Parts: sequence; C-alpha cells; structure tokens
Amino acid sequence: MIDITLQNFESELLQASMLQPVLLDIWAPWCGPCRQLGPALEKLETEYAGRFVLAKLNSDEVPEIAGQLSQMFGVRSIPFCVMFAQGQPVDGFVGAIPEAQIREFLDKHVPSAAEAEAAAEVEEAEALAEEGDADAALSKLAEAVALDPANDTARADYLKLLLQGGHVTEARRVYDPVAGKVLMDARLAALGVWLTACERAPHARPMADLDAAIAANRRDFPARFERALVLLAVQDFTAAMDELLEILMRDKAWADESARKTYVSILELMTKPAPKPEAAPTAKGAVEVAGKAVVVPGDPVIDQYRRKLSMALF
Repeated sequence: MIDITLQNFESELLQASMLQPVLLDIWAPWCGPCRQLGPALEKLETEYAGRFVLAKLNSDEVPEIAGQLSQMFGVRSIPFCVMFAQGQPVDGFVGAIPEAQIREFLDKHVPSAAEAEAAAEVEEAEALAEEGDADAALSKLAEAVALDPANDTARADYLKLLLQGGHVTEARRVYDPVAGKVLMDARLAALGVWLTACERAPHARPMADLDAAIAANRRDFPARFERALVLLAVQDFTAAMDELLEILMRDKAWADESARKTYVSILELMTKPAPKPEAAPTAKGAVEVAGKAVVVPGDPVIDQYRRKLSMALF
C-alpha cells in the first residue's frame, strides 16, 4: 500500500500503473465509510498477490488530485476508488461497497494469475532477446503462450523469434490458432505473410532462374513476386520491397493486390512496437492526473519505403 502525495503521484501512481494496475482509494480521516472500506481493500491487495497495487490518497491533504478525479467522474462523495492502468484513470466506484462487488470490479481490470505470470514471462523474454539470448527468450515466450493462449502480444513475439531463427514448422503450429484473427491484428497478419514466404521459399526457383526470367520480361510479375518472397524469407526486407515496387509501378492491382499487401506486411514487420505512454510532465503548481502518449521518432528506412509506396500507388 502506498500513500499518494503531490510529490510522488507521478512516479507512484501514473508511472507505476504502466507496469500493473493501481487502485487509488480517496478517503478522509473523518469519513466512517472510508474506515470501513480501507481494511477490505488492504485484504484484497494481499490476496491478489501483486496483481494490483493499492494506493491511498487523503482528500483533505491532497485536494488537487482528489478534486480533479471527482470532477472527471462526476463524483461528490467519498470513499471514491479509481483504477489506473497504462497511466490513465479508467474506471471507479463510490462508497463502501461489499467485498464481492469489489472483487467483480477488480476482475474487470486486474489480470488473472495466469495472465500476470505470462506477462512476466514476456517481459523477461524481451530482456533476454535484447541481450542476444534467443534460445532463453524462446523458452520464456513458449511458457507465456502456454499460460495465456489469448495473449496475442506473447504469441506475436514468439512467432517473430521463431521465424528469425528459422523454426518454420514450430511457427506454423503457433500461428494456426490465431490465423482467423489476422483481419483484426496487423502484426499477426504480417507474421502470417512472413511465415507463408518461409514455407514457400524452399520450393521456389533458383535465384539465377528468377533473374533470367525477369531479364527476359520485366513484366514477369509471378517471377518478381516469387523473388520477393524468397528475399522476405531470408529477412532481406528492403530488397523484397524493392522487387514488389517494380510490380506496383506497373500494375497496382496485380493478383488481388498481392504485391501491395505483402509490401505493407513487410513495413509492419520492420516497425517496432510503440513505447508505453509516459507520465505527463506538469507545470509548477499544476497537477495532471493522466499520462500522455509517447511520440515515436520515425525510422528513416521505414519512412523512405512508406513514401515509395505512396508514390507508386498515387
């Protein structure tokens, strides 16, 4: 349990909620229902074993934050509890409600034990991958997907590492359960395109034969597309896009826009996930109770190839 003040609300509330949900209990010493609710919340924080953090804010001592949150949610009484996640206030409840209702509220916003364990495995895997220990990262991600099969972030990270390491058969096994979701998830869709390229590459014509076919007929789009898939399979992403551009500049709609769709998927594969929002800096004497989105600096190579695509299409 943490006491929130003007000095620590950014670090202990906004920034802390980037890592795990934080439930803020707004109370006052003179409030009878607050004294009734407090012990129940403390008990649940212990029971949930780190899946959320309980923070308490004395509305008499820190009226600036209490007032902003009350105005934001249209609340005029205490106890008033606000759930923070990803640097934002996302939900709340008022009054000393029964424990069963508190549990229902928490379970809407707090990960299950399996989800929390899977998220921890993903975090460890990211660190291991950064250190260059791909095998250990793969092991962690395999555990994360087993613990929480619905965690698409873990699954996508796992797929990417498998394909980078040439583990195509295992990648297909991991991908198939979410193949139906690709229309809703650009990253999974892009990984599916990469996986298909890796599966088709061993059966492709030799590069010399493809080069000869293209030299004989620059509009041999099947040969160009086949060449692009081979380049994608070996992770030569920019060369693959250069080949696809040659198709797009001559026939944008060729083969149900296969060249454009593959090009867009490669851009997605090259794009790093956006960082999590940061706590917003505050001017002196001001209080801001929500975080802000991080502006991600552009990658010059990706920006260049986005412009090339735009020029080819428009």
